[in-house]
Amino acid sequence: MIRKRSLMHRTAVVAAAGAAALVLAACGGSGDDDGSAGHGGHAAPASSSAPSSASPSASASASASASASQGQHNAADVAFAKGMIPHHRQAVEMADLAPGRARSAEVKQLAADIKKAQDPEIRTLSGWLTSWGEDVPAEGAMDHSTHGMDGMDGMDGMMTAEEMTGLENASGKAFDTAFTELMIKHHEGAVEMARTEQADGTYGPAKKMAAEIIDSQSAEIEQMNALLGKD
Repeated sequence: MIRKRSLMHRTAVVAAAGAAALVLAACGGSGDDDGSAGHGGHAAPASSSAPSSASPSASASASASASASQGQHNAADVAFAKGMIPHHRQAVEMADLAPGRARSAEVKQLAADIKKAQDPEIRTLSGWLTSWGEDVPAEGAMDHSTHGMDGMDGMDGMMTAEEMTGLENASGKAFDTAFTELMIKHHEGAVEMARTEQADGTYGPAKKMAAEIIDSQSAEIEQMNALLGKD
């Protein structure tokens, strides 16, 4: 009986020791797991949250800066748009006369190129003025409509009503010569207006258009001077 009790006591002690060992092992394992999970759980969000909180702010700031730069304009930009719209419209009106009056195929092609280039620019310039809360020059605002605007007087090359009437009444070689001479003067005025915009304007797209006008119309002036030299 004593032996049986002794055996049962030893068995209980062993069982208790084993249970204690299992508890310690479980606690140790749980601590390791919690440490890993805790490190990963805290470190990962920390590393990902820092960029995510800074990144939207940085990108928003960069976007706002870009928008401010893109949208900035001044009085020179407005004057450029308001002056160039009627200027381009008159060039297109002159170009529209060429198909039925010009004799030279080169003059006809030049007129077509001028209309193709300047029609879209009129729409772009009008869009800028609308977005700035400015009035778009009314159709037919040509001749002297831009004279006296922000120093443009005498340098815009716009045709007078008499010159336009003379061009409308010409045909054949007389039209070719008149069209070429008047368009050279017209282009020279546009180039000067574009140079003023480049010097005084602040709106990036307008300054870019001004550079394109200088390049394209200077090339056409050379082409027209060559045409006059052939006659």
